[in-house]
Amino acid sequence: MTRATIWHNPRCSKSREALALLEGRGVNTTIRLYLEDPPDADTLRAVLKKLRMSARELLRRKEDAYKELGLGDESLSEDALIDAMVAHPKLIERPIVLAGKRAALGRPPEDVLRIL
Repeated sequence: MTRATIWHNPRCSKSREALALLEGRGVNTTIRLYLEDPPDADTLRAVLKKLRMSARELLRRKEDAYKELGLGDESLSEDALIDAMVAHPKLIERPIVLAGKRAALGRPPEDVLRIL
């Protein structure tokens, strides 16, 4: 049986859709409520590597904290952006699904199926 972990926000429709897709396919899914249990910087770096994304690509630009922290500043380092996401997990785009050595961002939700 396929196993996966979803970084989930139950208030997000895309996150709920991705979880429903996984469950509908019989995937044994561990739910990580990342707003309550945020990743540390090393975990976030590892996930970014699996996603093949930069920290900037994973930022939610419409969050208030994005503007308040000045994260649109292109001179900010990858570490600074990761630190901001660790301190303010609402800045992490969602949902993220991890399966083995692979990861996918569920935007659109169907994208998570490509790693199973």
